[in-house]
Amino acid sequence: MLCAKELYQQANQLPPLEKLRLAELLLADLDTPDPAIDTVWRDEAQKRWQAYQTGELQTVSYDAVMQKYK
Repeated sequence: MLCAKELYQQANQLPPLEKLRLAELLLADLDTPDPAIDTVWRDEAQKRWQAYQTGELQTVSYDAVMQKYK
């Protein structure tokens, strides 16, 4: 089996459109749902929503966030 560096060297010789297709295939493979990770994010989102509803979580306005990046 080829190592990542060898694969990269071979892929780098492809025409641009084929590189794009390869990148899309690799990214799609990485984007496979993982039930364990989905559960962790669901639990975190519920915890944050509950904290927001009870006033335990302070929010920041959109304008305040945007000011930070001006």
